Formats: sequence, C-alpha cells, structure tokens
Amino acid sequence: MTKKLPPAAYIIIAMVLGIIVGYMIFSNFPDRKSASDIAGYISIMSDIFLRLIKMLIAPLVFSTLVVGIAHMGDAASVGRVFGKALGWFVTASLVSLVLGLILANLLQPGHNLGLPLPDIGASANLATSKFTLKDFVAHLVPKSFAEAMANNEILQIVVFSMFFGVALAALGEKGKLIVEGIDQLAHVMLKITGYVMKLAPLAVFAAMAATVAVNGLEILLKFAVFMGDFYLGLFILWGLLVLAGYMFLGPRVLKLLVLIKEAFMLSFATASSEAAYPKILDALDRFGVKRKISSFVMPMGYSFNLDGSMMYCTFATLFIAQAYNIPLTLGTQITMLLILMMTSKGMAGVPRASLVVIAATLNQFNIPEAGLLLILGVDTFLDMGRSATNAVGNSIATAVVAKWEGELLPENEAEAFAHSLDAALPAAVPA
Repeated sequence: MTKKLPPAAYIIIAMVLGIIVGYMIFSNFPDRKSASDIAGYISIMSDIFLRLIKMLIAPLVFSTLVVGIAHMGDAASVGRVFGKALGWFVTASLVSLVLGLILANLLQPGHNLGLPLPDIGASANLATSKFTLKDFVAHLVPKSFAEAMANNEILQIVVFSMFFGVALAALGEKGKLIVEGIDQLAHVMLKITGYVMKLAPLAVFAAMAATVAVNGLEILLKFAVFMGDFYLGLFILWGLLVLAGYMFLGPRVLKLLVLIKEAFMLSFATASSEAAYPKILDALDRFGVKRKISSFVMPMGYSFNLDGSMMYCTFATLFIAQAYNIPLTLGTQITMLLILMMTSKGMAGVPRASLVVIAATLNQFNIPEAGLLLILGVDTFLDMGRSATNAVGNSIATAVVAKWEGELLPENEAEAFAHSLDAALPAAVPA
C-alpha cells in the first residue's frame, strides 16, 4: 500500500512548482504590465483561499472563545488567563523589538547599499493616522458586534466574546443550552475549515507563482544583504522563542514544533498569519492544550503577539535611516522602540500593517517616508518570514499559558486524543 504524503509535503511541492511557473512567466513576458496581468489571473486562487479563511475567522473566533470562557466558569479565571497571556505577549514583543534594534546596529544593512535612493519628497501613500494610541484604545470596543464581524476586527470580536462568555458562565444552568448550541457552531466551523484547507496547496502555488512572475528572482539578489540579515534575525528569534518554550514545556516543545509545521509553511507560503489560524488550533488540540485556553489566547495573540512583525519594525526603520545616512542616538532609538511598542498593537487587521506602522514612525523621527519604496518590492518575501514567525510565537505562547493554568493534557492523554482525531472518532474538543 502506497504511503500517503503528509499535507506539509504538498505545500512544499506547491511552493517549488509555483516558483518555477512564476519564473517562466517572468522570463517569457519581460513587459512588467503583461506579467502583472497574468499574475493577477493566477492569484485568483490564492485570493479566493484567503477570502475563505477570512470568512471563517470571525465565527470561529467567536464560537470557540465564548465556549472556552463559559467553561472557565467565572470572570476571575478569565482575568487570570488574560493577565498571564498579556504578560507573555508584552515580554515577547519587547524582545523582538530589541533584537531588531541590536541586529540593525550590528549588521548595518543600510550602509553602502549600492542602490539608487528614492527622492526624499516621494510618498509611499500609506495612511498612518489610524495607529495613534488614542485611536487604538477607542478601537478596542466595538460600536456594533455585527460591524466587528463584518470587518473581521479580531480584537473587537474578542472584547464582545469575553462579555458574552462571562455572562453565559454567570447564568449557570440557564445558559447551558446556548453554550451547547455555540459549541456545535464551533464544530461546524471547524468542519468547514477542513474543507477549505484542502485548497491550501493550490493557493500556495498561485501565491508563489504570482509573486515571482511580477518580481522575478533578480530582485532577491539586489536586496540579498538586507533580506539575509533580516532572515538571520528571524532564525535567532525562532531560537529564542523555542528556548523560552523549552524553559516551561521542556523537551515537549519540540513535539509542538512538529505539529505546527504545516501551519508554519502555510503562513510562510501565503504571507498570511490568518491562513494558519485554524491549523494552529488543530495542532494545539493535538498537543493537549484545552480549547478553553487556545480559543482565548490565540485571538489575543493575533493582535498583541506578532513577534516577526515587531522585529521587522525596528529593523526596517533603522535600515531606512542608514540608507539615507541619518544618525540616530541610542536615546532616540530607545524612544523609537517604546513608540513602536505602543503603536504596533492591533496591527493584524490592517493589510501590510507593518509598513503602515513603520511609515508612522518614520514621520515622527524625520526619516524620509520615501525609504519605504526601497523595500516595497521585496516586502512580500519578508512578509512570508514575519507571518511564519507570528505562527510560531502564538503557538508557543498558548501552550505555555495552558501549562501555567494546568490546562495542558499529559503527553499520553494528548496522544490518545490526537489518535481519536486521526481516526475521525466522535471525540469532543477538550474543554
């Protein structure tokens, strides 16, 4: 009997085929407009896949989070988990920002760039006003739950779901029927997720082919030093995240990395953290994290714990300053780091949000916004690494919080539950 390839293998094959097809298009259609038109049609598949994922995110977050909070039993438990998760997120964000700052100073990727610099007066046309602290705090609370669902505002959905879940828990037996109904909704959404994920290899193929068809591989050579330095930083960050996980989970953290490999590659290939969300939930179930923890911590992580994106903010900002030969004192850089710490929260719901955050920071320190035009061409390739790093960071954070709360199944029980999922037995998600 022929052994079936694992899903991760199909994603790798799709990535390689996408690069080959994309380069063939780039070589045979040197006119950028023609290549862009062809890429636009190819990317329809990846666009549809990402839209399907976005279609699932809001009801999936709401249903799993409400059930999870209802199972916690009281507001005190919710507050305790929230505090522990937020403490981890703030620490991880600070480490990511500091790492980007240190590497940019040590490696100096912007010096002697050897590329023509965009005119200082040029604009990247990115809206920056939405990232003030005042707007972020006001944005936390939804004006309408329906509007938050329609716009996929994860943080607003989390806020409403917290109120809803705590209220259900307070109702006790009266709210039991509603909890069961929402729990069934969660299972329906996960079933739909399974159908959508079957399209993942096609989406990966289309995303890679479209990107390479427009940019070619030459653009990677032009920015080889900058991209190489950034990915070196990501490798170091991955190591730090795994080390932190090892401190609390022990050798078992390696099992978690194996379980999330498909989610990691999916987020890398599609340059989208959202695309990996359902897969990470499934991996955490198999690892033994009870759903009442993962369904609460994961949505928070998507707004507060974007480790790869955080590191990129300081790294890219200093890269642009170096490219324009603008010296920044240590005090100025620390001030920049603290501002980024505040303004980068909630960036998950904004397309290419890292660039928006960087643009806002450049304006505040009189660094030419035109410098963003330098990295726009390779931003998709960098976004792949950022998204994959976000997936790793959120997975480890959720597992650690579960361990702190005593809501992580022992390895033997987790193995048994994973086998029940593989065998498609009618096993309930651990509550």
